[in-house]
Amino acid sequence: CFCIQAKLTVQQNDFKITLKRLEDSLLSRLSAASGNFLGDTALVENLETTKKTAAEIEIKVAEAKITEVKINEAREGYRVVALRAALLYFILNDLNIINPIYQFSLKAFNVVFSKAIERSEASDDLKIRVQNLIQTTTYSVFQYTTRGLFECDKLTFTAQVALQILLANKEINLTEMDFLLRFPVKMDSSSPVDFLSNYSWGGIKVLSEFEDFRNLDRDIEGSAKRWKKFAESECPEKEKFPQEWKNKTTLQKLCMMRALRPDRMTYAVQNFVEEKLGTQYVENRSVEFSKSYEESGPETPIFFVLSPGVNPLKDVEAIGTKLGFTIDNKNFHNVSLGQGQEIVAEQALDLAAKEGHWVVLQNVHLVAKWLSTLEKKIEKYSIGSHDSYRVYISAEPAATRESHIIPQGILESSIKITNEPPTGMQANLHKALDNFNQETLEMCSRETEFKSLLQSLCYFHAVLSERKKFGPQGWNRPYPFNVGDLTISVNVLFNYLEANSKVPWNDLRYLFCEIMYGGHITDDWDRKLCRTYLEVYMHPDQLEGELLLAPGYPVPPNMDYKGYHEYIDEVLPPESPYLYGLHPNAEIGVLTTTSENLFRTLLEMQPKDAAGAGAGGITREEKVKALLDEILEKLPEEFNIIELLSKVEDRTPYIVVAFQECERMNILTKELRQSLKQLDLGLKGELTITPDMEELESAMFFDSVPESWTKRAYPSMYGLTAWFADLLIRIKELEAWTTDFQLPNVVWLGGLFNPQSFLTAIMQSMARKNEWPLDKMCLQCDATKKNKEDFNSPPREGSYIHGLFMEGAR
Repeated sequence: CFCIQAKLTVQQNDFKITLKRLEDSLLSRLSAASGNFLGDTALVENLETTKKTAAEIEIKVAEAKITEVKINEAREGYRVVALRAALLYFILNDLNIINPIYQFSLKAFNVVFSKAIERSEASDDLKIRVQNLIQTTTYSVFQYTTRGLFECDKLTFTAQVALQILLANKEINLTEMDFLLRFPVKMDSSSPVDFLSNYSWGGIKVLSEFEDFRNLDRDIEGSAKRWKKFAESECPEKEKFPQEWKNKTTLQKLCMMRALRPDRMTYAVQNFVEEKLGTQYVENRSVEFSKSYEESGPETPIFFVLSPGVNPLKDVEAIGTKLGFTIDNKNFHNVSLGQGQEIVAEQALDLAAKEGHWVVLQNVHLVAKWLSTLEKKIEKYSIGSHDSYRVYISAEPAATRESHIIPQGILESSIKITNEPPTGMQANLHKALDNFNQETLEMCSRETEFKSLLQSLCYFHAVLSERKKFGPQGWNRPYPFNVGDLTISVNVLFNYLEANSKVPWNDLRYLFCEIMYGGHITDDWDRKLCRTYLEVYMHPDQLEGELLLAPGYPVPPNMDYKGYHEYIDEVLPPESPYLYGLHPNAEIGVLTTTSENLFRTLLEMQPKDAAGAGAGGITREEKVKALLDEILEKLPEEFNIIELLSKVEDRTPYIVVAFQECERMNILTKELRQSLKQLDLGLKGELTITPDMEELESAMFFDSVPESWTKRAYPSMYGLTAWFADLLIRIKELEAWTTDFQLPNVVWLGGLFNPQSFLTAIMQSMARKNEWPLDKMCLQCDATKKNKEDFNSPPREGSYIHGLFMEGAR
């Protein structure tokens, strides 16, 4: 359509030029004519020609106008495809909010869009054709983008695509989406049911104020048994909601699920994407490198984002060998960047662009000062180079946004591919086994014992490597377990079996636990855990009978190398904490954190106009101003330290702690009041908005605690609304303590800035009272069966405390 309309425009301009030329010629002859100009044959003929041409042009102009109307009608039919492409591009453009390495240019996007149009299925029916174009474009952009995203960001991108498409089609309620992303709560709500925390119940109370969720809170309270069964099921996202709530829309179910089971939200969002976009968007299939190569060219390098333990260049070498690009043929240049290698890289690029060679530039993040030169070289050789010329770049991602150094030009022009180590027990078992082959299995004279213990070692290695995903419940400290630990352990196993007539179980366990893997471990409890694993996974029962490495997964019997891989696929149970010897509750913490990060990132990625209109159509500034006024109104005055000091005669250790807490609280509340008042003046236009004010406004809008406040505050993972409500409770506790400076009946240990100082004060008080040496004292903690409300006075010795939590429990 665009080409035809361009031709019509050119044609119309040609008509105007022709008419103008004829008019000028006619006027020139008329002005030059003398006497009876009817006798001037040439002039009369020219007049006739002009008249005839003008009539023809008039007919053609009329035809062109009709054609233009038809073209515009046809173009309107395809406008929805253009709108979808524009929507997808702007989503891509916002991905750098997540990670600065996610940069995409409009030029590269247009290439993907054009290829998607070529690949889409043709149809004479306009509606079917448009639908085919939309589906092909969306999936092509999805594939193009996800191959360059880290695993942890893929669901964020896919969910954003789904939400924005549904918003554009007006298929979801903006207020409900705003609730899902923000999860506002009523902090003064106390949960009447035992299966929901006060925080979750606060979310239910807010949700119940929406028209479509009216009486939800009453229904949960009235039918507590049904709701408890639903909320405590292993996979609630696959279950039906109780009563009429099962008839709600998918988004409305997500809103309820976020309050009931925040730890299952990543799975629920996956189901939502699958329902709205299709199964192919959640299958997580990797794109073959050969397809990425086909999309590359002299102007489009391939950029590998490196991950520990993965070598993506083997794919480049494999396809290079197939196409005749090898080091032996002197048309494959592999340069590992480092000190003094920049000149070598430049020479390789110059030669490759001229002769049509391949250049691999590894670890470019090590040569920060040379990257601008590389960017210019790539841009220079993107035009006029040999058709076979290709550039492959690899670099590690920056740890923080501030340390990101890869130039935007390189990232935008290249095809980005991430290569991450496998996740999950199945993938890790396959990866561990991939380090060996059939020859390895047959090299030991005691084949049965060697094979069985090798499988135990592979499982042990997979558990140790993957256990880190459970956070502090996995390991107290992170450890760099690697493939080398496994291969060396297998060599030791081979040597010991060859040298001993019986399997030296204790020796092997000690070597593997204390030396091979234990060499990384620095924490005593982690070492004990490692030792316990080996006592279970390496046991005489595996040779004499059956030994279960996990529920439903016995040690594989004697078979060949291929058989072991098939055994893993067929026998290993689905991924769950049970495979690591953990309770299912162990993943509640990590899954909850993952889902919170998912929604926080999605909220930050929402267009400002859409995000601002979320709660009843109020603007961003109005929302921030309302929150600002509420905080300033509720924020108590600072503690008067001088007045408090006058009430105290003897400064006991407990009173010292109380004063320290008051001073820390004053510093925090002063910063709150001062920064909020400045922002208020800025929003009114009475002060110039500074970068600090912008950061504060942005944090308040996204319900996160501003950095200037967290620096002066206690550790907390709450969002701003919950954080401020928590702050008021802490201040109230301090006010009660400082009224008469009597030790509270029960001390909220987690409500202090420095809990350790209070524990030290307990020991100091006891040391003074009994004249004991402080350096020889220790604390003893006993759990009671009472609630904090049951205590009417503090104990004679020590203190009652509350506010401790057990991780992994629900």
